[in-house]
This record gives sequence, C-alpha cells and structure tokens, in this order.
Amino acid sequence: MKLGSLAFLAAIIAACSGSQAAEPDLVGAEATPQITAGTSEAANPARTDFEFAGELTQGGFIRGQVPTGTIRATLGNSKLEYADDGSFFAAFDRDAPESITLMATLNNGKFARQEIPIAPRKWNIQHVNVAKGTGRDLEAWWKKREPEYNEIIAARAMETGAEGWKQKFIWPVVGRISGLFGRQRIYRGEPGSYHSGIDIAPGNGVPFVAPADGVVVLARMGFSLEGGLIIIDHGAGLNSAFLHASKIAVEKGQSVKQGQYIGNVGSTGRSSGPHLHWGLKWNDARLDPLLFAGPMP
Repeated sequence: MKLGSLAFLAAIIAACSGSQAAEPDLVGAEATPQITAGTSEAANPARTDFEFAGELTQGGFIRGQVPTGTIRATLGNSKLEYADDGSFFAAFDRDAPESITLMATLNNGKFARQEIPIAPRKWNIQHVNVAKGTGRDLEAWWKKREPEYNEIIAARAMETGAEGWKQKFIWPVVGRISGLFGRQRIYRGEPGSYHSGIDIAPGNGVPFVAPADGVVVLARMGFSLEGGLIIIDHGAGLNSAFLHASKIAVEKGQSVKQGQYIGNVGSTGRSSGPHLHWGLKWNDARLDPLLFAGPMP
C-alpha cells in the first residue's frame, strides 16, 4: 500500500478518535442556513425549467422536478437520476463550490440550464500540535480494515428503489448533540479528515429509529472503526449510516419505515463514549443530518 494512502487512512483514524460523546461541539451551529430556492409547482403541468426547493448550502440538498420532456440531466459533471414522474434528489458536499449547474437535454433538442448558488459555511477547525500516524503504524491495521472498507463501499452502492428520500427526515434519537458535522483538525499544518456526520449522546443502550423509510443494506457488529454498523438506503443515491451501536435489531435486505426501531446506542468500535454517529451520504457527497432533521427537539 502506498504511503499517501496510509496517510489518508491516518487522517480517518484520527477523525474517528476525536469523536467524543462527553465533549459538546456546538461551535458554528448558528451557521446552518435554512434556504429555499426554485419555483413552486405551476398550474400548467408542462415544466420549462427545473423546479426545486431545499437547503442550498454546503452539506445541504434539494428535491425537485426536471423540465417536461427531459431525456438526460446532469448536476455539474455528474449524471442526475430522476424518476418517471420527473422527481429528483440532489445534494452538495461539505466542500461544495459556490455554485453548480443543473442541465437537462430535452426531447425537442433544446436544453434547460440553471445555476444553483451554494452558500458557504463556517466550519469548526481545530489546530493540534500532533503529527499524523505513519505508514508503519497503519500497515498491519489496513490488512484488517481493507475488507471492511470494501464491504461498506459495496453496501452504499446498492440500489433498492426505496423512496424515503422524499420524506421529511426525523431524528433517529433525541439527546445532546456532542459532535457537529464538518468539524476538522489540522495536524501540524496537515488537514485531517472532517467529521462526516453528527454525534448524539442520549445515554448507553437508548433505542434509536430509522429517520426515513428505506432498505437495510448492511447490518452487523464488529467493524474496527464503526463497531455495530447499520446502513439504510433511502433511494436516489441517498443513504444513512449509524455507528457504534450496542445492539442491531434489523437485518440486511429488510425494509424499514420511518420511526421504526433499528438498534441501541453504544460505544463499540473506535469510540470514546456512548453515542450514536449518524452520517448521510448522497453518492460521494457527505451531508449534514441537521439540515435534514431540523433542530433537535
């Protein structure tokens, strides 16, 4: 394995090690804009442009409709999938640029194009006087981690036809937020991996539920970093991951409904204390669960 890849893995381990249920991390919570854009549904069912609404910010998302007669659509340089009725879901990575282009090719040979402004956010960045791990430290660890990593990648790539992406998400568990999405450590000038989800610390053993409908694509204990891990596909490329569970109550291939019990909070894997790490991902973009579920009740 190349040292560059090992350095990347060191950043991942450091990021996971920094997830502490006992230390609140609420810096920047106010910098989570609630933005909507696009047009409302017109009385005329024929759409000449994209229609969408959502959170137009880094880590955010949109739901919408492609123009009538669309035969191909793209978001930036990537293909945009859409349903037979024209509905689609798209999202923006934590480090998304200031704007991105929606493009549709129509069946009459014309094109529809729309620029989406993406609001930047102020992230919690911590500078620490600690060096990243070395390649020698990671070589043996990667021998165990590589098959786990491949299993997770394969699970996230599964397409189940779920439609939970259309729903307003709910919190999987109510509790103190101990780690926000997007925080990052700089190790003696070298950026580490940012925190790719949100940490909730309601107490050890507390049950948690599915935030939206979906299909379980991975569910098992014993991952070296994640511990007890559940991944739910919500359809349209969107999936949720739940880490550090002390108990898993669902199986791979099982359909789940929003609010259905799926497991219990724990401190398994690389964790400094009982908490639930909830991560959301759309294709390769990592998203902020707070923008999906809203303020903690």
